[in-house]
Amino acid sequence: MKIFCIFLIFFFNVFCELSVSQQKAEDKAERQRKCQLVQGVCKLKCNSWEYVFTHCDFEPCCVIREYRLP
Repeated sequence: MKIFCIFLIFFFNVFCELSVSQQKAEDKAERQRKCQLVQGVCKLKCNSWEYVFTHCDFEPCCVIREYRLP
């Protein structure tokens, strides 16, 4: 009976860990999709003519600023 309880605890821990890692992967893909919708690029550092729209995992989503005539 003890072995069965230990097996159940192990099984639920592994199952919960897999669902958390899958959720993180889906969140990362969603952030990258949002970045691409605004024609941005996920890269390590934005240039001076770009602004940070949001973050793709650890790197920022850089979007080119629109040039407006004075």
